Amino acid sequence: MGIIKTCIINFLQHRIQHYNPKKYWKYREFVVNNNKSNKILKYFYLYKIKKMDAFNNASMGTNINSGANFKTPPILPHGLNGIIISYYANIGANVVIRQQVTIAQKDDNKAATIGDNVVIGAGARIIGGVKIGNNVIIGANAVVTKDFPDNCVIAGVPAKIIKWRNIDE
Repeated sequence: MGIIKTCIINFLQHRIQHYNPKKYWKYREFVVNNNKSNKILKYFYLYKIKKMDAFNNASMGTNINSGANFKTPPILPHGLNGIIISYYANIGANVVIRQQVTIAQKDDNKAATIGDNVVIGAGARIIGGVKIGNNVIIGANAVVTKDFPDNCVIAGVPAKIIKWRNIDE
């Protein structure tokens, strides 16, 4: 009975929240990276993506033939809830993005480059062309305005290293 209940809840949640991760990332791949395709279908998919974004007060930096670069779709434990990502951002593999995160560009249209296996806490703000290394944890509500190396935990306003991570353990 537990599996059936979970399936029903997932089905209803996707219908109510208008966010279906499989469809969203499939549509996004088609819109952003598929340059020689049916333009009508591309605009239809963009419309569906923007509808999902709007319902969740989010933007994953998607536009026709351009947009934020994701190595793999990010892990979104809270769905799209309030996540804003610049068109110019580069996001690595296995990145966890919690709710209300903003990755913004500055006036020079440079946005963050985020490494692999990064966890971005709820409400964090990453501003400008900063580089975040691999295996970094960014604390909730941190404001990141400068580069950070691999294997550290950062937090605060402005963000600073509060701990070094030993990922070999």
